[in-house]
Amino acid sequence: MLARSRRFSGPMLPVVKLSVSRAQSEHSSKQAASCFCKMVQLHVKRGDESQFLFNTTVDAPLETVIQQITAIYNGRLKVDRICSEIPELADHGITLPPNMQGLTEEQIVELKLKDEWEDKCVPSGGAVFRKDEIGRRNGHAPNENMKEVLMRTVEEAKALISKKQVQANVCVTMEMVKEALDPLRGAVMIVYPMGLPPHDPIRMEFEDREDLAGTQASLQVITEDECQLWWAAKEMQRGKKLQDYIGKNEKTKLVVKIQKKGQGAPAREPLVTDEQQKQMMMHMYKRQEELKKLEEADDDSYLESEWTDRQSLRRQFQGLTNIKWGPR
Repeated sequence: MLARSRRFSGPMLPVVKLSVSRAQSEHSSKQAASCFCKMVQLHVKRGDESQFLFNTTVDAPLETVIQQITAIYNGRLKVDRICSEIPELADHGITLPPNMQGLTEEQIVELKLKDEWEDKCVPSGGAVFRKDEIGRRNGHAPNENMKEVLMRTVEEAKALISKKQVQANVCVTMEMVKEALDPLRGAVMIVYPMGLPPHDPIRMEFEDREDLAGTQASLQVITEDECQLWWAAKEMQRGKKLQDYIGKNEKTKLVVKIQKKGQGAPAREPLVTDEQQKQMMMHMYKRQEELKKLEEADDDSYLESEWTDRQSLRRQFQGLTNIKWGPR
């Protein structure tokens, strides 16, 4: 059904979206089940932040493991970058040419600049003008229906490669990353059937031409050559197998960290997290307040009161009350 739908365009494109969505659901269920199989489960982190779960075997070469983990890690970053750009596309339309970005309307007129892609890249159903205050996009945004198509696809793609999959015990694979990218590409094609300008960052991401130089995103990317895998404060050396470090138990679960070459060993995680420390401090404060109240209530003066005398009732019956000793 999926292969047949891709041969057509126009009305058949939503069918592609539906088929991919079902495939995502089925694949996620299979991945959740696979994490319980007899395989080594790697909990991949960068710093103290969880990234994803990854399944492998003890006899897997570390060269292959590092390659696969790097591809998934960078693929998730690509999905995140696209998902952050598509809302801008939905709100303000396509990106202006680089020589027009950041200029005011007066400056564009004065310099006699023209966006040749404005008439070529018109969203399906017509455009709605929403001015981009920072002057990065042309302001000819898709209508509400097309905007909903884009935003719904973004949410589905983000959920598929979310870090919450770690809590759900779902292992991420490169196939899942591709399943997140394909609906995003399909949604953009539905809204912009004529395509996006070649300088639009979304198109550049889809074509693997993205230029991240000088951006914060470039600091997050780790190439395969510079990627290192650390476990128990030791670097897992390429050329060895996973069993050289953990033995031959296929049911092993490890927390491994990816690091750029030359950055040294990743910092050890604290034994107590910030949230746990906060809870412990709150508990100690409540305990101190309870002890203060007990100290304030620890008063023995009531022991000298008449009603605490166990012999007072006997003396009343014997007429020995109100007896005073000494001269009158």
